[in-house]
Amino acid sequence: MDSILLFDPDCKSCKRLDQFLIDVKCKFPAYHAKPVAPFGDSNPGLLIVGLAPGMHGANATGRPFTGDYAGILLYEALYEFGYSNQPVSTHLDDGLVLKNCRITNAVKCLPPKNKPAGEEINRCNQFLAAELKQLSGQSIILALGQIAHQAVLKAYGLKASAARFGHNQVHRLPEGRLLIDSYHCSRYNVQTKRLTKTMFSDVFQTIAELSK
Repeated sequence: MDSILLFDPDCKSCKRLDQFLIDVKCKFPAYHAKPVAPFGDSNPGLLIVGLAPGMHGANATGRPFTGDYAGILLYEALYEFGYSNQPVSTHLDDGLVLKNCRITNAVKCLPPKNKPAGEEINRCNQFLAAELKQLSGQSIILALGQIAHQAVLKAYGLKASAARFGHNQVHRLPEGRLLIDSYHCSRYNVQTKRLTKTMFSDVFQTIAELSK
């Protein structure tokens, strides 16, 4: 796997994001505050695509969904369905290991107010596209939220209209791969019950059925 194509730890292509990370680093010197690399198996059966690092989660720890509220539901589900060795992820040295799974983000840098601009999503899409090309033909892609869903379609050169986002909906991609959608496991979605633990488990049950 060519890490140069998949991720650039020193990327400064998005000036707004780069300046924001500089400001965050000044305010929180102990934070990672740089682009966040994908994490997990180098040849996964399941690739999870999130939106972007969270301020006090991946942006702080340097690992996707680690230390973040959104990671609570995600890492519980990964453990319950056999994709990790523990149900909790709080910091880089917590011993977490993913099995047959990798987590990445559509945008690798923390955006202000958790809202990347369209041009930032598009500029970062090259890394996601390179990552998708490395997947085996049997890999399944899980998109957390509509922006991640659209980023996957763009990485395949497809229009947004090619597959409509819907919770627990499955779409067939070029080369036979499957994309499954879920509402993002964000604090807002969980607390408003837009996404419940049962609903999230249903998504992973669908993935289990598709993997047989």
